Amino acid sequence: MSATRPTVVLVHDGCSDAATWVGVVAELHRRGLTVFAVANPLRGLAHDAAYLGSLLAGVDGPVVLVGHAYGGAVITEAGAAPNVAALVYIAAYLPDVGESYDGLVARHAPGQGRAHLLRTAVHTPGAGPATELTVPRECYRSLVAADLDPELAQALAALQRPVAERVFSDAPTVAAWRELPSWALVTGADQALPPEVQRFTAERAGARVTELAEASHAVAVSRPSAVAELIHEAARGI
Repeated sequence: MSATRPTVVLVHDGCSDAATWVGVVAELHRRGLTVFAVANPLRGLAHDAAYLGSLLAGVDGPVVLVGHAYGGAVITEAGAAPNVAALVYIAAYLPDVGESYDGLVARHAPGQGRAHLLRTAVHTPGAGPATELTVPRECYRSLVAADLDPELAQALAALQRPVAERVFSDAPTVAAWRELPSWALVTGADQALPPEVQRFTAERAGARVTELAEASHAVAVSRPSAVAELIHEAARGI
């Protein structure tokens, strides 16, 4: 990867995969940026941040690190890597050290937690039983993708990757936004991650905040140009 311009590294949400960034990647390529969309393992914050950190070590030059929703927690932990120059949070939360998703929602949007998610018990060889979560297909569009065509929302529901339940109670050991310039896109019509949590954590971090009042949680799919423009702004800023 080129060291002469910043590389954009995209980290997707839980119950999702890197394909949700396809429109954003295309828009960033049109703006002349090099982009890498990470396959977030979704196994737990420490595990996922360590995996991301190992990938960042192979990138030459400065990195604009972008996280969607739970991906925001991952970049908050992994953003301490020495080549990360800016953080961008898309429909995300910006946790502080020791602060979990569950704790933030309980304080700022009580009653809007993760009870709607579907739990499945799985058995991982050598690791024993664990619980994974997905969004039930019948309510995927209303919760995640209300501003998408129903057929596209149905396709995204079928493409979900389950996320380990522990990510909702995991908390970072570092908060990279304390040291790095940050940008945040708040999705005002988000039914999956309360806008109150997005807004509070972004403002607390001193991030440059843009809000799309009618955007759903799936803003990277529904509004790729707006997402790409914010990322490009961060890239220009470094």
